[in-house]
Amino acid sequence: MKNNLIFLLILFLFSVFLNSCSSVIRFGYKSSNEPTPQGKFRGWASYYADDFHGKKTANGEIFDMNQLSAAHRSLPFGTKLKVVNLKNRKSIIVRINDRGPFNYDRMIDLSKKAAEMLGFINQGIAEVECEIVE
Repeated sequence: MKNNLIFLLILFLFSVFLNSCSSVIRFGYKSSNEPTPQGKFRGWASYYADDFHGKKTANGEIFDMNQLSAAHRSLPFGTKLKVVNLKNRKSIIVRINDRGPFNYDRMIDLSKKAAEMLGFINQGIAEVECEIVE
């Protein structure tokens, strides 16, 4: 009986060890934050404004909440994106000049002006589709 319990404990620990060695990312996984080969991706957008207005962005520019700019975690600075609000189909072109968002439920942080033009300033977030245009 005691030998059986020891054997089961060893077997359990061995299976836990083997599972911990496996990759978390499975085949076919692609984050919605990464563009498809066509340069499109979908996710949630938020906006940032007053607290950051006048401060340096990650690329060294001064953030102006009244310009059409955005923060993305990995796209190169200067990338231009067409952003479409999927609820009302309004669209704009923004330029990546900062890093973020740091809330990982979100794909992109837009300037206040961009959020106003897309019509989600009151909601704070919107589901959007982005397409790299330049």
